Amino acid sequence: MTVKANQLREMSKDELAQTLEDLEKRLFELRSQAVTEKLENSKAIVNARREVARIKTVLNERAE
Repeated sequence: MTVKANQLREMSKDELAQTLEDLEKRLFELRSQAVTEKLENSKAIVNARREVARIKTVLNERAE
């Protein structure tokens, strides 16, 4: 689920907050799978972290 920064900027604050919450849950699940050695795609953790960072960046841009 790759979302571009431009697409994120078009979303409302509530939509961003919900997406961020969903991604953080997904990241937790991925980390749990990594610990139990059931993770098939190790790059998924990196991608999820980047998505979280993008959303937080957009939220911080709006706060200024």
